[in-house]
Amino acid sequence: MVFFRRTEEERPKVPQELAHLRAALQKAQLPENVHTAATKELERLEKTDPSMAEYSIGLNYLDYLIGLPWTRITEDNLDLKRAQRILESSHYGLNHVKERILEYLSVRTLCSIQTSQVLVVDDEEIARTNLEYILRKEGHQVDTAANGMEALEKVKAHEFDVVLTDLKMEKMDGIQLLESVKQIAPATEIIMVTGYATVATAVDAMRKGAAHYLSKPIKLDELRATVREIIDRKRHVQMTRGPILCFAGPPGTGKTSIGRAIAEALERRFIRISLAGLRDEAELRGHRRTYVGAMPGRIINEIRRLGTKNPVFMLDEIDKIGQDFRGDPASVLLEILDPQQNSNFLDFYVDLPFDLSNVMFITTANVVETLPPPLLDRLEVIYFPGYMESEKIRIAQNFLIPRQVREHALTHLNISFTEGAIAKIIRDYTREAGLRNLEREIATICRKLARIALETKPSAAPVEIDEALVERFLGPRKFAHEVAEAGNQVGVTTGLVWTEFGGEIISVEATQMRGNKQLILTGSLGNVMQESAQTALSYIRSHAQQFGLDPDFFADKDIHIHIPSGAIPKEGPSAGVTIALALLSLLTGRPARRDVALTGELTLSGRILPVSGIREKILAAQRAGARVVVFPQQNEVDLNDLADDLKEGLQIILADTLESLVDVVLV
Repeated sequence: MVFFRRTEEERPKVPQELAHLRAALQKAQLPENVHTAATKELERLEKTDPSMAEYSIGLNYLDYLIGLPWTRITEDNLDLKRAQRILESSHYGLNHVKERILEYLSVRTLCSIQTSQVLVVDDEEIARTNLEYILRKEGHQVDTAANGMEALEKVKAHEFDVVLTDLKMEKMDGIQLLESVKQIAPATEIIMVTGYATVATAVDAMRKGAAHYLSKPIKLDELRATVREIIDRKRHVQMTRGPILCFAGPPGTGKTSIGRAIAEALERRFIRISLAGLRDEAELRGHRRTYVGAMPGRIINEIRRLGTKNPVFMLDEIDKIGQDFRGDPASVLLEILDPQQNSNFLDFYVDLPFDLSNVMFITTANVVETLPPPLLDRLEVIYFPGYMESEKIRIAQNFLIPRQVREHALTHLNISFTEGAIAKIIRDYTREAGLRNLEREIATICRKLARIALETKPSAAPVEIDEALVERFLGPRKFAHEVAEAGNQVGVTTGLVWTEFGGEIISVEATQMRGNKQLILTGSLGNVMQESAQTALSYIRSHAQQFGLDPDFFADKDIHIHIPSGAIPKEGPSAGVTIALALLSLLTGRPARRDVALTGELTLSGRILPVSGIREKILAAQRAGARVVVFPQQNEVDLNDLADDLKEGLQIILADTLESLVDVVLV
């Protein structure tokens, strides 16, 4: 038999791209489980024909896997004064939001600088002294105990990060101490030390909750590394177990921009993705590689693009996620936004656990009531209220106008807006809780000024925009103060409601005609508002004599209740009082005061129940020119929390029954 030896030219060559991948794999500092999976995939590719489709799929997968930032993080800047300066320079107001962010940074700072507490337990004084000396040099706060009973008393009185205990001791050995400490302080980690190390004792100690097992004589480098690793792991868990913040409020109130300011204060990378209309859960979790054209999810994709595993990640419009046959994306968010689960987030394409616990997730929503309860339970909601007029004027002067002047290349014209001009834009050309339309109107004025500057040679004199110029540039006013300018009418009352766009004013109109006991409701009313109208009518019918009405007033009549702007859907219980007083005005013939704005849920017994959105409703009343605002008595606490300048110019009346409001509202 003759054997032939292959020459170098005849041996199969590894493709060049695989050689590059192997070099990149050796260079990348991947976790052990990821390195093992990548090596197996690479070995499989080396045996695969490059002409097969699986080859290019595996090649792309390996390249993606190596490129993920498994261990790369950016160091946080925890300078509180710097963070406060950044937040103040980029946002006016929002004090409660800024306070919450500074509290978060304070906790992280304390976690990073606190001294670790170590307890050394050994019945030999020399061993205790030596271990105490070594660990103190490492910067740990060290206490000692001569036996297990003494150690147990110290654990009961004080919290320790690590207990370093000998195995063989009198009165109580190391295993008994381990079991007792785990019952008293489950978060305390325990390292067993013994000169009688056997496999059986090591297994028994680890099974009962020991973090590590060291044999005597102790190797000092191993001791230092073990204690430091355990404490670093505890600090990491403590620092990354922060809340998932949800910024909720009307559009244009600064939710996204304050997220950017947080990233800037921490010196982290910032990424924002919009979840509005998202229907396919694979958009977040990715597709399995068995599918043609499989791709990773947007969460992992953005983290890879940023190149760091601890960015500030903003999930925008979380309340507008869709749901259809392709799955429920909101259920995927339960894992992504749960600090107890996201340390092992599994993207279907990557198919390996990725630690998302370092990511600071911030979500935004206009209305949190529409979120699934399990998802809402994982979020700490911070409400962004609407701005009052004085705040809008300051924001326009300090932020919006300088930015628009700069963006429209008008800095050389020395343009300024009078306070009256800004107030006119706010009152007559915008009606919003936020600032977007205000900035659009300012931009419109700047564009017209830019055209004038090109058509005529501008002078060096300062240009001042006053109220007359505002009307000249923006045309006739778009909004009127309908409450202040409308006259009192029979059967027409003014209500306050809260929507995802902030507080709004509604008019409730009631009329009657000959018929057969029908209650007609129009104006795109939801089920709850329709029930409020039926409740109001039933209450008035059951208390007709108390209001001086004929008990049979509904016998041969139809009553029609309409809320204008019929194309806009309306829902909620807070219009019950407004509807009831519109009916009383209609049935008694007494005109209702239009400058009185009402809100409150009405019960069948005539009680007025509390409502939400108090600040937004007061702002809506001010925008519309109301003089008197009626709130439920139980909302007194919410009103006391508001600043005095917010309530300036308004008479606020608190009521707990409908009867007490009749003479207030009806002329």
